This record gives sequence, structure tokens and C-alpha cells, in this order.
Amino acid sequence: MSYYPLRPDCINGVCPVETTLNILSGKWKGIIMYHLLSGKKRFSELKKLIPAISFRTLTLQLRQLEKDGVVSRTVYAEVPPRVEYALTSLGETMRPIINSMYEWGIAYQSEESVQ
Repeated sequence: MSYYPLRPDCINGVCPVETTLNILSGKWKGIIMYHLLSGKKRFSELKKLIPAISFRTLTLQLRQLEKDGVVSRTVYAEVPPRVEYALTSLGETMRPIINSMYEWGIAYQSEESVQ
């Protein structure tokens, strides 16, 4: 097994891996971002796609992702009001990370089913 040497930014400062994990921390953020990879979603759509998440948790996770600049929230002046969530351009740069996590999950699940 080969190990990568620690870079100075992981010794003296905040490690970039830590920064990435802070953005994706929590059980649901990665899943929310995964569903937003396919395009804008309304709150109710996200709730249907992730039935195990509570309304409160979905709201809090979306707010945090918005605060972190990876998800945008657009409110349309309609009655009733319509709100859509989408990945920002910064959020889009996480596409390869989310896709890699998806692929790794598939490989892990197939390994685990063999055992």
C-alpha cells in the first residue's frame, strides 16, 4: 500500500480534504447534491426522492449547502410561491466527487453482496 506524503497545507493549515468533508458532512448533503446533478428540483421533489429525510432536516441541509455556496435557491413570485434548488457553478465542480462516490458505492455494495 502506498501512502501520499502530507502536504504542508495539511500540517500547518486546514487540510483541503477537511474543507471538502465539511461541505459534504452530514448524512444527507451528498445525497441532496447527487439528486441536483440532474437539474433543478423543487423542495417537494427532493423530499420524494429522499423519503427517509425529515422536512426539517431537508430544510436545514439545503440552507447549509446554500450558505456554503454550492446550492442556489430561486423563489418565483407566484401564488403559491415556487422555490427551486440547483447546483451553483461551484457546486457543479463537485460533480466528479459525487460521481466517484456513487461509483465507489456500487463497487462496495457488489463486494459486500459477494461476502
